[in-house]
Amino acid sequence: MKMLMFDTGSFWFETFSKTLDHVDDIEREESFTDSAVVFIHVEAEDEPRKNKVVKSAVANLKWYLNKVNKKRIVLHSFAHLSSSKSSPEFAVEVILAIKDKLESKGFEPHTTAFGYFSEFSIHVRGESLAKVFKEI
Repeated sequence: MKMLMFDTGSFWFETFSKTLDHVDDIEREESFTDSAVVFIHVEAEDEPRKNKVVKSAVANLKWYLNKVNKKRIVLHSFAHLSSSKSSPEFAVEVILAIKDKLESKGFEPHTTAFGYFSEFSIHVRGESLAKVFKEI
């Protein structure tokens, strides 16, 4: 798994085009202020170690959220951080497991539309911790 974490002043997205036939047809537009945004890439080698990957991702995201003093986080599937890709079904399962665990720990997690290309706008703060990459 690869994660690119951002401390943002604002993040806006709108579904642009559907990339997976089996997902529901939706049109969705949302914006978030003062949140962390994480681009998550789930890799094929994550599939046999799901529990470890989810646990490590949650621990890293909790660390990051505490460092940037945020409760709100947007999890965005971004399959462009590696050439290795898990199945879409596994990727969404992992992202939703991360979301559930963060919520149970008192955070406010959100997800973007899975199975869609999205148009987005992001304002990332300038501090060094505003942009952090993590490989799990």
